[in-house]
Amino acid sequence: MEDTVFGKIIRRELPAEIVYEDDETLAFMNIEPVTPGHTLVIPKKPFRNIFDIDDETLAAVMRTVRKISPAVRDSVNAKGVHINSNHEAEAGQTVFHLHVHIIPRVERGTYAFWPKLPHDPVEASEIASRIRKEIA
Repeated sequence: MEDTVFGKIIRRELPAEIVYEDDETLAFMNIEPVTPGHTLVIPKKPFRNIFDIDDETLAAVMRTVRKISPAVRDSVNAKGVHINSNHEAEAGQTVFHLHVHIIPRVERGTYAFWPKLPHDPVEASEIASRIRKEIA
């Protein structure tokens, strides 16, 4: 996993437009942006995704997301940001090093929301019960 493109960016083996760095995290411009200003935040330690990252490192990543989000928004005169992270290929993860996207949004029309399924209270109750069992 350390040989991902993000590992190479951390080691400065590949160029990146770095906007923020601290002991635990790195933030840089996405080379395939959804919108201008699209920024990625990653932990410097190689974690595949949410399923294997430790709580302390995840907290550091989210602190960085919180710290730089206003700057990302304001740098492109956006009104908001979309914060997203995909975990495993089925969810759209393509680089298997945990990363959080900060995507500036100027207007809602530029953001395609995912389809919404009709609410089935019986199904929701059954799934909620299974989730509670998994947590316990």
